[in-house]
Amino acid sequence: MNTYLILCGAESILPSLFRQVVIPPTVFRELQQPNTPPPVRQWAASLPTWVAVQSPKTVNLALDVDAGELEAICLAQEIQADAVLMDYRAGRNAAIHCGLAVVGTIGLLEQAAARGLIELPQAMERLRQTNARLDAELIHAALERDKARKRGR
Repeated sequence: MNTYLILCGAESILPSLFRQVVIPPTVFRELQQPNTPPPVRQWAASLPTWVAVQSPKTVNLALDVDAGELEAICLAQEIQADAVLMDYRAGRNAAIHCGLAVVGTIGLLEQAAARGLIELPQAMERLRQTNARLDAELIHAALERDKARKRGR
């Protein structure tokens, strides 16, 4: 689960984009750490019905990623997930190498905007107010595509 979606108030887009969100136990524990922002800890304390916590049956220790990314990649492969939500480059590269579709926070917000679930400029502004390390070029490109989409309607 992506803390930035929660921090920018956009986690509600997930059940509209995906039937279910499955997170591994390591990621679930990360959401509950004392240094995790309070809104994220509160969200994790009362998971929505569309979120399930599930352990992967096997873990590929050859992947050079952190524990949460490792479990997420292995679990996504096992359950044949539509996509894995991952922002950090090492995790994204490993997931792609494993044949998974990868979507990041910005891409997910853009998909939601394309479906009329959110207003992308406002969501991006809320995202900028978090501590997310954001690629300004990716944000700019997403906002430009959003403008073009709106003009094309």
